[in-house]
Order: sequence, then structure tokens, then C-alpha cells
Amino acid sequence: MQDASALTPDRIREIRQQKSTMRSRDLADSLGIAEATVVAAEIGHGVTRIDATPDALMPLIPAKGEVMALTRNENAVIEKTGPVTGYTPDTATVLGQGFELRLTPRHWVHGFAVEEQKGKHLRRSIQVYDAAGDAVHKIYIGEDATDADWAGLVDSLRTEDQGRVLPLTPRHPVAPPHADPDQREALRAAWDRLGGRSTFQGMLQDLGMSRLAAYRAAGAPHARPLSTDCIGTLLNGLADRALPFTLLVGNPGCTEIHTGPAETIKPTGPWQNILDPAFNLHLRADRVAELWAVTKPGQNGPALSVEAFDTGGELIAQFFGLRGGDAENAAQWAELVDSLPAA
Repeated sequence: MQDASALTPDRIREIRQQKSTMRSRDLADSLGIAEATVVAAEIGHGVTRIDATPDALMPLIPAKGEVMALTRNENAVIEKTGPVTGYTPDTATVLGQGFELRLTPRHWVHGFAVEEQKGKHLRRSIQVYDAAGDAVHKIYIGEDATDADWAGLVDSLRTEDQGRVLPLTPRHPVAPPHADPDQREALRAAWDRLGGRSTFQGMLQDLGMSRLAAYRAAGAPHARPLSTDCIGTLLNGLADRALPFTLLVGNPGCTEIHTGPAETIKPTGPWQNILDPAFNLHLRADRVAELWAVTKPGQNGPALSVEAFDTGGELIAQFFGLRGGDAENAAQWAELVDSLPAA
């Protein structure tokens, strides 16, 4: 690992040119720096600092035709391809063809318009990072966007400050799962009352519990621990049944939601992958420390999910039956989840 104090933007750019096939995130990890620092080193060389504010950025995206929307956390990456159809500022939500984004604007801090030459192709993207320099969301612009489209987008969002050194703040440590055992009965009672205006997240806040701790405390029939080895079984079950489902993968600044089926499941080493034309998922199955089947009351009946957590208690991914789906979909989803082995 390089001495971080010696890693000037010019030195980072030199290393990146030497390792041109390495992704910016992997290069950042190898150097012990934030990914945004690697990207910022290229400002003036295909990279432009832009306004990362969702209200400024997202309304400009629908005009660019088909895009690939990418959101990741430490252990999963989701990619959805299609046109963006709308942005709602009041709720900070983005709708696309077969996907949805839920944004937390305070984490949209550093923005870049990026042009990268990949072989014979020029790849253009909008990349957003949080205050610590971790990726929040990336939007890859489709080939149907013209040079003028791209130039207009960049000019509209360009910031006055084009400095190559970013002011980053330390990452906040993740609090371990916490719950007061004496609150178990209160938790179960509040859980059973969900379905009206009460939300699960609101319930957790009222009780001062984390999501994973609540699952551990509530137990069956609300939450059932599953074998952590059955992510592949779950994905193959969805594909074999051609069963539409809802998948959420996110980080503190953005949650990306897939709605639809999955067809092509291809494990590669520790990764479980969905490789469909307009939908990719890459999930590190070996980093799933806990897997839970969870049932929550909802306005349209019980919502059954399968939720994966890492060793620190961070949520990796959530799988649901098709939201608002018919009785047959719900029954097939319940049958699949019930077939998954217990921990």
C-alpha cells in the first residue's frame, strides 16, 4: 500500500494510468484512499466536478434516453438498464423502466461527470459520492445520447470549483445491532399493529432498536433465521419459477429497487450473479453472516421478505414477493421462502 501522504492527484493519476484495467474502487482500496479521491485526480482529463444535488441533477437525466443505474454497498451491486421516466423532489424518488431509486439527498455530496475510453468505446457517466468519498450512485449514459446531449448536461451541472483535492470527512462507525431484551413483548405488540400509518422503521426508532436486533429479539412467527448458504437456492428458485419479485440493494444515500423476474443465474467464486440484459445483481454470498425470513403486516396484507446482513449487522439486500402482486405470485413466493433451510 502506498503512503497516503505521498498520493498527490498527479501521483494517483500516474498509478491509474499504469493500472488502466483496474476499476476506480479497486484501485482506491489498494491505495487505502477513498474512491472519490481517485476520480477527482482525473479532473481536467475527462472528469468534471458537477452539482451532486438530486434536485439539480435528476431532472436532467430523462432527456438522455436509456441509462444504466448502478447502486452498491460493500457486498452487493445492482445494475438496471432502461429510461428514467420521472423524478419526484418531495419524496426524492426516481422512477425508471422496471426500477426505482429512493434517495437520501444529504449524502449526495461530491458529483462528477466522467468520460472514460474503454477500448474503442467512450463511456460516459454521472457519479455521486458521499462526504467520506464512498460511491452513492452512478448513472451510465446510453449510446443514444449525442455529444451535444452530454455537453449540455455537463455545462448545466458544472461547479465553479474544479479543484482536484476533495474535502472528505471520516466515515461514521457502524453501530452494532442493539436491542433491550426487556422490550421483546413491546416489540412484538408494536409489530402486530403495523399496517396502517405506522411504519417498520418508525417502530424501530420508537423502540431504539436496529433492524437486525429486532429480528433477533422478535423471533418466530415474525422473523425466522435461515441458512446463510441458501442465497443461490433463492435466486435459482426465482429463476426456475419465472417468478417476478422485488429486490432492494442500497447504501445510506441511495436504494435501488428492481421489480420483475430474473432469468440467468451464474455464480462466480464467492459471487452470486444475476446476468440479464437489463438487470444485473452481484452479491458476495460468502459475506452473508445472517439471513432472515421476515413477515410484516401491510396495508395489502402481510409482506414476506428474505433479508441478508453482513458481519457488522449492515443490510446487504432485501428480497420480496412482487409488490401489489396477485394471489398466485404471493403463494409461489411464500412456498419458495418456506422451502429455504433454517439456520
